Amino acid sequence: MTQSATMKFTAAARVLAQRSAELEMVVPGFRSPPRVVGVNRTIRRSRDGVGGVVAVRLSDRPFTAVIGDMIEGVVCINRLEPPEADRVRTLLWRTMLQFTVEISGNSRRTIRSEQPSSRVA
Repeated sequence: MTQSATMKFTAAARVLAQRSAELEMVVPGFRSPPRVVGVNRTIRRSRDGVGGVVAVRLSDRPFTAVIGDMIEGVVCINRLEPPEADRVRTLLWRTMLQFTVEISGNSRRTIRSEQPSSRVA
């Protein structure tokens, strides 16, 4: 049985928030869906300019894209620039890989050639 997208999003937000805090980043709030119709991600900064909310669309898109939007939200809220932005992105992606790999019940995979097979009588 697979987790619902909302449950995965909630778990991912917790892990990302914890790792961001460990890296001494400002931790944004995460929500779904964005208030703006037709977009995948919005970022709303708090009035004091520190922190904010990252809103991400979950429906009809790969969960890996959702994770990418959440990570970019952390980078944006913290106003990171290269090379620091790249370093933080890499660390956050390493942490979040557990949410991007779909694990199936059947661990065996069949490797098939791209060339058509020929039948022998």
